Amino acid sequence: MRLAFITSNLGKVQEAKKYFEPLGVEVYQLYFEYPEIQADTLEEVAEYGVGWLAGRIDGRFFLDDSGLFIEALKGFPGVYSAYVYRTLGIDGILRLLEDAGDRRAYFKSVIAYWDGELHLFTGRVDGEITTDRHGSGGFGFDPVFKPTGFERTFAEMTTEEKNRISHRGRALKAFSEWLKENLK
Repeated sequence: MRLAFITSNLGKVQEAKKYFEPLGVEVYQLYFEYPEIQADTLEEVAEYGVGWLAGRIDGRFFLDDSGLFIEALKGFPGVYSAYVYRTLGIDGILRLLEDAGDRRAYFKSVIAYWDGELHLFTGRVDGEITTDRHGSGGFGFDPVFKPTGFERTFAEMTTEEKNRISHRGRALKAFSEWLKENLK
């Protein structure tokens, strides 16, 4: 089976392939722009995206919407993480947190899968925002996010290490386990 991953981020596709190759599922990147609504939750954004795409794409596909939620900023950037990354960047987030005593944060990922009906899978990883950048791997806010129980940021980890504990890795694992049971 071939399964389209609707994303412009090749790094996400490489992450996903590791979960689906053992199932004999070929994940491929399909770049297809779709509107991302302003909403309160990642689930709402993902659900809208799938609904919009379902009438325009033949076959099964999935997309992911992820966000970084920072406690001291009352969950900001949250659903606006991609926009904030493009506009303020990592340095902007670090400036916002300069005097923050509470640096707790979490990444959350929602995968929305369409096979004629909608299926949602979520993953979350808790951690903290470091005071400066560490590492050169990963993408997005990875250089400043250190997961709880680890001494390194996501950007300092190998792809395999990050996938085992990341929000997207957890959502992909739940999705791949569901797919394994439901493709029989």
